Amino acid sequence: CVPAGCQAGVVEVQRSVTAVLGQDVELPCRYRAQEQEQVVQVTWLKRGPGGHSAKLAVLDLRHGEHVQEPYAGRVLRRAPQGALEDSAIVLRN
Repeated sequence: CVPAGCQAGVVEVQRSVTAVLGQDVELPCRYRAQEQEQVVQVTWLKRGPGGHSAKLAVLDLRHGEHVQEPYAGRVLRRAPQGALEDSAIVLRN
């Protein structure tokens, strides 16, 4: 989870998340913003073999959510629409 333009606040994620094949898993991400900061976009990346990253989803305050194939229909925001400080997602199945 990568907040765009992140410079002063703190991104809180779990170093490791355990998932069970075929079940939903929550991937937490919280940004502790400094005063006067606003999160406008969060990009979720999947790190693959060799350290290469592929874009999984983009959460944008103005433009909504954009999920890449093959994750379309499988990525849900845990928090209600709106502020992106809590950008946890649920990856279904």
